[in-house]
Amino acid sequence: QVQLVESGGGLVQPGGSLRLSCAASGSIFSINAMGWYRQAPGKQRELVSLITSGGGTGYRDSVRGRFSISRDNAKNTVYLQMNSLAPEDTAVYYCNAKVVLYRGTNERDYWGQGTQVTVSS
Repeated sequence: QVQLVESGGGLVQPGGSLRLSCAASGSIFSINAMGWYRQAPGKQRELVSLITSGGGTGYRDSVRGRFSISRDNAKNTVYLQMNSLAPEDTAVYYCNAKVVLYRGTNERDYWGQGTQVTVSS
């Protein structure tokens, strides 16, 4: 069993900052890419940012320059530092990890439970 536990969401004023964390635990051989997705009410889930096991990163255009993703491979944890937050960033943020359970097997997708981020004055 693999679990992803997220933390760090909350209510913040426009222009403020939040840091999300997501820790993976369980029977894990290795983790390939990790990422953050978000889903606003009435909208589809969208990729916000991802990071490879080697540290390569990618961002959607609307958050590039404001958000920063990082990971601690020793702790199987991924972080999302969000600065200059705007109301349009309001959403439930989900952590995703592509986990290899055993050597020589294919990766599998795992998701966190989601954490609410609300940007409002």
